[in-house]
Amino acid sequence: MKRLVCTALLAAASTAHAAPLEWRGISLSSAEWGEKLPFPGVYGKDFVYPSVASTAYYQAQGMNLMRIAFRWERLQPTLNGDFDATELARLREFVDGTTARGLHVLLDPHNYATFKEVRIGQPGVPVAAFADFWRRLALQFKGNDKVLFGLVNEPHSLPTETWADAAQAAVDAIRAAGATNPITLPGNGYTGAWSWFEGKWYGTANAEVMGRVRDPLDRMLFEVHQYFDKDGSGTSAECVSPEIGAERLRRFTAWLKQNKRRAVLGELGGGANAVCEQAVRGALQHLQANADVWAGWLWWAGGPTWGDYFMSLEPDAAGHDKPQMRWLKPFLE
Repeated sequence: MKRLVCTALLAAASTAHAAPLEWRGISLSSAEWGEKLPFPGVYGKDFVYPSVASTAYYQAQGMNLMRIAFRWERLQPTLNGDFDATELARLREFVDGTTARGLHVLLDPHNYATFKEVRIGQPGVPVAAFADFWRRLALQFKGNDKVLFGLVNEPHSLPTETWADAAQAAVDAIRAAGATNPITLPGNGYTGAWSWFEGKWYGTANAEVMGRVRDPLDRMLFEVHQYFDKDGSGTSAECVSPEIGAERLRRFTAWLKQNKRRAVLGELGGGANAVCEQAVRGALQHLQANADVWAGWLWWAGGPTWGDYFMSLEPDAAGHDKPQMRWLKPFLE
């Protein structure tokens, strides 16, 4: 028994110190805020973009991917219309400045597959309008090979088939625009890894539908999110068990292998306690042990407006690291 325990501990330690995955980063959240206020809101009060300078902290830790959240409606106030010049300039300033530092940026329209609270595919927001948005966005950033395109944050409350059709239309529009950038594709039902096969509450299971979405350049990754609290929502600082991190990823990992696809864990996180520490470490060890299908991960969240939010990775007022950064360090080196 002692030998088995020691062997298991050595295996875990070896995995933690394996080569980091290609993408290691953080979701920066603040530019999408104020969604419940009359749009577009007041810049600097209701929403704000993170500064390029703020990314230096994360880069120094070993992160190389910044996921920047923003709102579709602020960038494109009218469907099929021109982008708002001021909002585009804010987004471009962040993207160009951050990639000039050698970092990569994942664009994140943080809209849950809606435009002004109307679901894609419903009257008023046709699939073609979503494709138009992505055609325009691809044209803006296709010249920067450090930019990745995340189709949308956490689609939900629409048929999985409708979301798959919208995603395919967006992928086709991106490629028709001449962009070769990597694309990340979320599933329906908040794109949970653990619910990829459980469609009872959101429609047809992602496992049955989302595999049909294809990229002619084969540069598309699935993007799933996973938290380790009781309902998987990430709203509680308490994690279910030390083992829950790997447990909630295993079946999706097997699906990736079976279907010869790859993925990025676009959001994970947990409260600053021992159980969540073990859960997060277990999840990241699982990703590294399956690097043939997992391309990377992003912590939720960073950004200048979080205050004392329990998953914020922003350093405190004195410049000290949050406890969770210590957990992540072995997976960044």
